[in-house]
Amino acid sequence: MTDGEETPPLYRLNKTVALVGMMGAGKTAVGRAVSAKLGAPFLDSDAEIEAAANLSVPEIFTRDGEPFFRKRETEVIARLLAEERCILSTGGGAFLAEVNRDNIAAYGVALWLDADLDLLWNRVRYKDSRPLLRTADPKATLGALYRDRVPLYRLADLSVRCDPRLSIDAMANRVIDKLLTRPDVLEKLDA
Repeated sequence: MTDGEETPPLYRLNKTVALVGMMGAGKTAVGRAVSAKLGAPFLDSDAEIEAAANLSVPEIFTRDGEPFFRKRETEVIARLLAEERCILSTGGGAFLAEVNRDNIAAYGVALWLDADLDLLWNRVRYKDSRPLLRTADPKATLGALYRDRVPLYRLADLSVRCDPRLSIDAMANRVIDKLLTRPDVLEKLDA
């Protein structure tokens, strides 16, 4: 290959992959790594909402409330799913709404990053950017959210178990391996 030639892509992404799961599961970090490895765009629904509102998610929750945020989230996810095939990180509560699950199923595939409660707590306990954890007992709140949400996350098309011993890069490889089990979603191209 001569200078200036692009490396041919190693993969073909046939559907948008919506990463779902609890706050702290690694949807954004792992999603960015997967997108880089696949040469596919990475989008984050929370970042898109923040850009449109010119406010952070916690500020939107404080100013307008969770129902307002969830409505904007549904609009943004629908728009992002329709725009281009990508790796899409969704907010922790996004997959709870049936309309979002239906939209993801219609335009892509849901992949659940399945992290246990201890791992999630270790990742979010010192972050002030989680409006749902601004309670008197954030650990108990996280546990309640976890118990309520896991049955819905289990509805995802695919899941990958999070392992705290793995690097972000290794988790991204685990996600890609899972996606390759679905050629309708991801194909490895011959070099």
